[in-house]
Amino acid sequence: MSEQSFSQARLVELWCAEPVFFASRELSDTYYTEGAIGNYALAYAFGWVNSPYRLQGKATGKPTYKEDLQPLAQTCYVLPASPMNGRVTYRFERFNALSDAYWYSMTNNRVATARRDLLIQRQGKKPSSFRPSNFPQTGRIRMIERGNKFQTLVFGNLELPDYIRIGKFRSKVKVNIVNKLEISELPEGEYNTKNYLNTADLSSETQILSFDLISMPPAPLFKNLHFHGAALQVGEMIVPAGLTFCGGGNNEQ
Repeated sequence: MSEQSFSQARLVELWCAEPVFFASRELSDTYYTEGAIGNYALAYAFGWVNSPYRLQGKATGKPTYKEDLQPLAQTCYVLPASPMNGRVTYRFERFNALSDAYWYSMTNNRVATARRDLLIQRQGKKPSSFRPSNFPQTGRIRMIERGNKFQTLVFGNLELPDYIRIGKFRSKVKVNIVNKLEISELPEGEYNTKNYLNTADLSSETQILSFDLISMPPAPLFKNLHFHGAALQVGEMIVPAGLTFCGGGNNEQ
């Protein structure tokens, strides 16, 4: 965790008071939430950094994770949250954002609610060419069901709120500090960890040997990681040493 050494970590339980939705994967018209909560999302939800809910103008499409999170390297760190019982229950819901107007027409990924809109939005010489809108109109979403529990490790002494809002629907999640765990340094060697780890946060000195991958934005997660390098013993858990937000040491792995 950078050059900052932490003597203790907090084992934190997250209880989903409401269904939680992230667009982790998109297949056809279905949007899937993976069974994990990313540590970048947690850092924002804990209030460690602030960011606008929706990016606008030139900021669109240019996330500021490095600018927001790297200054925290000397202060705190949090692991991605994994399901406490090893499994997650989901719920499916269908959404329909089509207009209830008397007349509407489907165009390029947008809905025109009046015939004059077709003339306003028309561009180019093709009669069926309209400016697209990047908002899905209909589809299904798979959310993490309410009542699921996740756990994570929080390093540093920054205060944690009792409740957070997280995900695209800003769902309510209860934060419980389960225990404070002592940290001890382990020498270089081969280790296994069950904790979820952000692939962008590992030190370049950590040699990755084998892993399972959870593919989700903004960075994939490792689970069941077998690695060689220095490590930390946190209670009964082992994690690689040198974890830091957006460390990027293994981007080429």
